Amino acid sequence: MQSVWFVTKIYIYSLFDGDGTFHGVYSSLASVYRDAVKVANRGRSSVKLLTDDGWKDSSLTTLRNVLYGKCDVSVLLRCGAHQARIIKTKLKE
Repeated sequence: MQSVWFVTKIYIYSLFDGDGTFHGVYSSLASVYRDAVKVANRGRSSVKLLTDDGWKDSSLTTLRNVLYGKCDVSVLLRCGAHQARIIKTKLKE
């Protein structure tokens, strides 16, 4: 009898602030986005998201579209001088 292994793709998201301080590891994109906005949102302007097309207003949908289909990628959220970095990687077995 042969064993059948199913390999699932599990992505993790790491959150760092502008100084490189580690804030946590998440399995949920919504949770890491929520905390990244809290870390970055210390200025008077709105939080912006850096994409390949330049800076855009941040939203969970925009972040999801930027990260879709990519692995080992970093995304920056910024509000004035404060920033947060989300790094998406695949969980290694």
